[in-house]
Amino acid sequence: MKKALDGKIAIITGGGRGLGRAIALGYAEAGASGIVITAARNPHQIETVSEEINSIAGRKIGIPVTADVTNLDACRDVAETTLNSFGNIDVLVNNAGLGQGMMADHRVKFYEGNPKGWKAIIDTNINGPFFMARAVIQQMLKQRSGRILNVTKSRSSMYRPNESPYGPSKAALEAMTLCWGQDLLDSGVTVNSIAPGGAVETEFVLPAVRATAKQTGKSYLPADVIVPPAVWLASDKAGEITGCRFIGSKWDCNLPTDEAAEASREQAIFLPPERDGILKKTWEPGKS
Repeated sequence: MKKALDGKIAIITGGGRGLGRAIALGYAEAGASGIVITAARNPHQIETVSEEINSIAGRKIGIPVTADVTNLDACRDVAETTLNSFGNIDVLVNNAGLGQGMMADHRVKFYEGNPKGWKAIIDTNINGPFFMARAVIQQMLKQRSGRILNVTKSRSSMYRPNESPYGPSKAALEAMTLCWGQDLLDSGVTVNSIAPGGAVETEFVLPAVRATAKQTGKSYLPADVIVPPAVWLASDKAGEITGCRFIGSKWDCNLPTDEAAEASREQAIFLPPERDGILKKTWEPGKS
């Protein structure tokens, strides 16, 4: 039986843990033929995930690459490794990111945080997706097909007090998604954003926030909540969808995949353009 991602070759940045690991394993389950996962640090994590990918696939399709997405040459090396190993690049998932913990161990005002942490978050969360997209785009244009997925977050948490610059960096990535979607319109390459739909049980949760959640009994979403829209957007079924935003927690597995995708789609976080707007579904409400 044909699977959703049969024959697809994907690159997933930040694939050693959390959302990236969940997407990588989800792609393996969906039949992807090659999955390259990256991490700037902790190479043992991506090596372990690659073994998990290979176990699911029953053959060696997972390749771990230690690479810092803030380094353009490193991003080019990831693209080259993928091409040399598998011959093409069908999907790029820009998942690698740094959280608010780079600023402090708890929520602080923007002027109280670590300036070096601020720079690291901006470099990774904004420049990283650009460098990776730039590294793969010529191959995708040559193929006249490709999928770029940018991992962001819940709308309201992008401008929450005491969470700058992590939240604003994801708002910037949402804007980049719309810009790139328009730049690549009718090229065969699509660009969309995906978010889990709430706080996820990952290392991004600040220690102080985790302690408070433990006291109040707050629960977190599992990382694999993002997998269904990530798989659908990477598949051939989503070939006409670009410049849109999808939420994992809104996916209803009881619906046919196309209906579940539409139900999980949110309007863009920005107002519709007053002029020069060429995206079609971006500001239409999803059919939930």
